[in-house]
Amino acid sequence: MTAAVVHQVCSGDEKQSSALAGDRTRAWRRRVHKYLVPEVIFGVGTLNELGGAIRALGGERPFVVSDPGVIDVGWVARAEKIARGEGLDLTVWHGVTPNPKDHEIERGSEALRSSGSDVVVAVGGGSCIDAAKAISLVATSGGRILDYVGIDRVSLPLLPMVMVPSTGGTGADVSQFCVITDTSRRVKCTIAGRSLVPDVSIIDPSLLTTMPDDLTANTGLDALSHAVEAYVSRGADFLSDAHALAAIRAVAKGLLASIDDPADLGARECVAGASLHAGLAFSTALLGATHAISHQVGGALDLAHGLCNAILLPHVIRFNAVTHPERYVDIAAAFGLELGHRDPREAAESVADEIRLLADKLGIPSGLGAIGVRAEDIDRFAPNALLDAYITTNPRPVSEDDVRAICLAAL
Repeated sequence: MTAAVVHQVCSGDEKQSSALAGDRTRAWRRRVHKYLVPEVIFGVGTLNELGGAIRALGGERPFVVSDPGVIDVGWVARAEKIARGEGLDLTVWHGVTPNPKDHEIERGSEALRSSGSDVVVAVGGGSCIDAAKAISLVATSGGRILDYVGIDRVSLPLLPMVMVPSTGGTGADVSQFCVITDTSRRVKCTIAGRSLVPDVSIIDPSLLTTMPDDLTANTGLDALSHAVEAYVSRGADFLSDAHALAAIRAVAKGLLASIDDPADLGARECVAGASLHAGLAFSTALLGATHAISHQVGGALDLAHGLCNAILLPHVIRFNAVTHPERYVDIAAAFGLELGHRDPREAAESVADEIRLLADKLGIPSGLGAIGVRAEDIDRFAPNALLDAYITTNPRPVSEDDVRAICLAAL
């Protein structure tokens, strides 16, 4: 679309420079874009805004969801001090494990109801944030968390939510999704809807300085997988594209640096920004086959989500590039790869290689077999992956046999 046509569309001018321009404009106008975002408070030291954010939502008795690891490094105590300084009466619940489980959500929702709290706060990584969303959902709407698996199955509003991420990658603090493990089937289930978008996200890069190296690597590569899959998604648009490419550039710039010097606030701010950008991108555009398959692997074996994504992503890129390579040209440029005038398929291959090289530098195993996946597990993963919400926006249609082939290539 030419600059003149863009101006005409954006200004509402009905006069078209040509019939072709008119066709393009009408096609553009038929696409409806919906963009759901919370209030974002970003920067070093912004944890100090927690009490004011809770008060602004009308809260007096916040229910804080966290986990033992985050408590041990002192961030919950810091959050409590800030909130109590505002005269708030807190309840802290820390019954969350990595990859939050359905039974944990049931216990957490019971604790929330008993507390009489009026705002839900998460202080922690993606597991804490997903759990906080799910706990608020069950406490306000009743039933069991697995009753709400799917898209837009939540009809009642949740309690107001404030998210304070302590990791740099999940993007759950700004997205309309949460992922919960169905322990009876050992699969991860996605719940989606506008009610799950938090009211406020307080992103303080200082909190990232206490992450161990493996968590920094896993969550950083999770942000990268969000950005790459959002950019090539069938649901991508001009808003998600800008955030996805910004996230890729930020990961390329800051992730290794944050491993080299965990106290480097500049690098941590870069990674926190990557997580934010990627979260905004995939909340709009959704994701793809990497996440649909990763949910099966992680759910079955209780593995770190970012770890599974990092191993699978290069293989999914190669699968997608057979029919849809063009978008990987922009991704390669965001990585800073020198491509010249190479074919888009070559650009996609370069991106896959670059991601694997970054994963190697971060100590990520090269195959699923190294993290406990067996060849006989793949037949169970394949049909379940096709039920995942994210499979629908993968750029290339995916069959059960395709999932098997991707997993075998990644094994």
